Amino acid sequence: MSQYFRIHPENPQPRLIKQAVELIRKGGVIIYPTDAAYAIGCQMGEKNALDRIKTIRQLGDKHNFTIICRDLSELATYAIVDNSSYRLLKSFLPGAYTFLLKASKDVPRRLLHPKRKTIGIRVPDCRIALALLEELNAPLITSTLHLPGDEYPLSDPEDIKTFMEPKVDLIVDGGYGGLELTTVVDLVEGYPEILRVGLGDPNMLT
Repeated sequence: MSQYFRIHPENPQPRLIKQAVELIRKGGVIIYPTDAAYAIGCQMGEKNALDRIKTIRQLGDKHNFTIICRDLSELATYAIVDNSSYRLLKSFLPGAYTFLLKASKDVPRRLLHPKRKTIGIRVPDCRIALALLEELNAPLITSTLHLPGDEYPLSDPEDIKTFMEPKVDLIVDGGYGGLELTTVVDLVEGYPEILRVGLGDPNMLT
């Protein structure tokens, strides 16, 4: 059975954040809120946990996972960022954007787009997510909590508990989540190309 933590969205309780991170470090799969929809994630390098996420979401090998980071300096460890891209990222992060960039050598190959060698990177504007990342002192590998066949991601913590409790190690209840996804921006060629319009304002990027 999953553990279930109700964490305050504005003032996350340090004790619960520490307990959540202990589960992550043990290879756990967690569900947690972001500034967009709820997400499901695990620590980088935990292959078994990643395989569990793929099974839960019925994802193929070509699915693009996202690395969720606490700040731009951590982001630059896992993606190749030139000066113009860095200035753009600094203007929009933290926020509800996912940026596709060329991955660095620190990213496991199984997380990369098989042909382009790219990775999705984001820094959320969400105190619970940032508190988890700060305590973990590392990024999370993440995907939207969007179950097969559903039109929208799960957003009600009670629904999440009902449907997901047997499948994950921890559910973090941070209140009702959003139904919209992040805006996805391809920065591989050095200029922004909008791949998906979501919560982030795409007009600000052009």
